[in-house]
Amino acid sequence: MLSDPLFLAICIVAVIILGLAKGGFAGIGMLATPMMALVIPPLQAAAILLPILLLQDAISVWTYRKDWDRWNVKVLLPGAVVGVCIAWVLAAHLSDAMVRLIVGVIGLVFVLNSWFGRLPPEDHQPKVSHGVFWGAVTGFTSTMVQAGSPPFQFFTLPQRMPKLTFVGTNAIVFAAINLMKVIPYTALGQFSTESLHISAWMMPLAVATNYFGIWLVRVTPTGLFYRLAYIMVFFISIGLTWQAIRAMV
Repeated sequence: MLSDPLFLAICIVAVIILGLAKGGFAGIGMLATPMMALVIPPLQAAAILLPILLLQDAISVWTYRKDWDRWNVKVLLPGAVVGVCIAWVLAAHLSDAMVRLIVGVIGLVFVLNSWFGRLPPEDHQPKVSHGVFWGAVTGFTSTMVQAGSPPFQFFTLPQRMPKLTFVGTNAIVFAAINLMKVIPYTALGQFSTESLHISAWMMPLAVATNYFGIWLVRVTPTGLFYRLAYIMVFFISIGLTWQAIRAMV
């Protein structure tokens, strides 16, 4: 695949996007797998990106090790375990288009409600049951199509955490989920010598763009950061919904 110029170009762009996402601009990371799915099967694309994600996760977790919310991690991760297991069981039975449609609709409802609905009060404390549920949805959609950000942000963005706390919580949760995904991806036979070779070739670019994303988050004003987060989720959700509809028609 490295000899295919189109695949190579798309892979490079996907890794750059992942670097920015792991640096802190979480929503855009969902673009990477759908982009690569233009030229290879979605699960194969996800398997190529997973080793890269694990390296970037290590960098992001270390960088934000003091900036994360323990309560959110405690309620989201048990649900994420359930979601990853459900995705493992259903991977051969549920279409990629259906999962993208679910994620896209969740993201659109979330953003439109945030823009036009009532925001929770400043002292609002989300429920544990809601955290477990959205953690499960996050684990499921992340495993199926690497699109865990909309359900994660559905639960966390309304809490209006400090910017770096939000980014650090995102880093911890998705690092754990990506580690969980190694087992089902291996069991489904998605890792190969070729895919791991491609992942290794992309590692230097992944590290460089990850650090660039970390720098960019730190210099971006908090208000602008959150506005960009909502806008990214909105357009990515539209893209996922459109991809799903086209695949189903």
